[in-house]
Amino acid sequence: MADFSLTTLFVAPVGQTVLPSTGSTEVLTAGQLGIFRNDYSLATAGNAAAAPYIYVAQGRENTYLQGSKRSDKIKGGTGGNVFEWYKVDGNPIANVQIVEVDAFTVKPQESISLTIRAHSSYINTLYFNGLTRSVTLPESCLTCGADPCTEIDPEVIVDALLVELALDGILNEYFTFAKTGTGATAKLVITGKALTTYGQPCDVSANPHEYDRMWFDTFVYKGADTTADFIVSDSCESVGTVAQTQAATFASGTSEEIAQLEKNYHSYQAGYLKHLYRMVGYNQNFESQVTAGTSYSTYYIKFRDLDHAAQNWTDYVSMDSMVIIAVEAGSAFETALEAVLVAALGAVTADNTITT
Repeated sequence: MADFSLTTLFVAPVGQTVLPSTGSTEVLTAGQLGIFRNDYSLATAGNAAAAPYIYVAQGRENTYLQGSKRSDKIKGGTGGNVFEWYKVDGNPIANVQIVEVDAFTVKPQESISLTIRAHSSYINTLYFNGLTRSVTLPESCLTCGADPCTEIDPEVIVDALLVELALDGILNEYFTFAKTGTGATAKLVITGKALTTYGQPCDVSANPHEYDRMWFDTFVYKGADTTADFIVSDSCESVGTVAQTQAATFASGTSEEIAQLEKNYHSYQAGYLKHLYRMVGYNQNFESQVTAGTSYSTYYIKFRDLDHAAQNWTDYVSMDSMVIIAVEAGSAFETALEAVLVAALGAVTADNTITT
């Protein structure tokens, strides 16, 4: 769902370790972040809750025609204007999906197929309904002179599948295949590979950062793969158990992600320049506080106009606002900042759940 909140982004510089303790917004150095009360005094964990409102401010490198960058008025608790606030912990690691296939029930005179259907943002632009690849073990591969009424040892099936899968170059670009266990406990383990990092154009007006992950469905069933019905045919007559042991997730708070947010919300970096022009000389006011390779935690505060009652004399359309604060994950500054925000807004909830 689209979010049309008027958004202001603040990225705390890695070098900042504490909130400022003296002065007001006019003494903020370039990049320095502070939380202030309504009277321009500094907010602390001890006085933030009692203030009529707080706001976030950050010093600029470019001060021509403008002072510090700041948010609108924020008031938590009963009677306040905040209706949602949460935190996303920084996690630079994106998990890959892992699936195990076991409990095969195959007799010597049966052929079976294994189908993998993979999806990602980029894969789905290349293949309709995802990248679908299948390998088939014909009856001759599984007979081996055995009793046709006795089920084949699962390890024999796993070994035969590994041989066939090794011959498929496309599948091996996206997956690794391995065997665990022996005999009746043998399992085929399918692990998605980490997606390739795509090229980063040296153009500040481009949007190079793409949120992407790969997830896949696995089917093992009787008979050869067909194109009769790509939706349901490979879900029928299953001859094994498919279990996901690890879900694919997104990384959160990477420096690439936060740098992209700086571009997306650049109109609030400089108060008198509303567009990000790409040509040299048009916009020298773009400021970035992101340090490459840093993992950032992000705080999201959504709120309504605190003074909306004063606007009721005429037609008034309420506009939600959002403040995003990115801070180095696990740093002393994250602890100090969160203490003041919790005092002002109440307990913060983490929103790191990934739905597959």
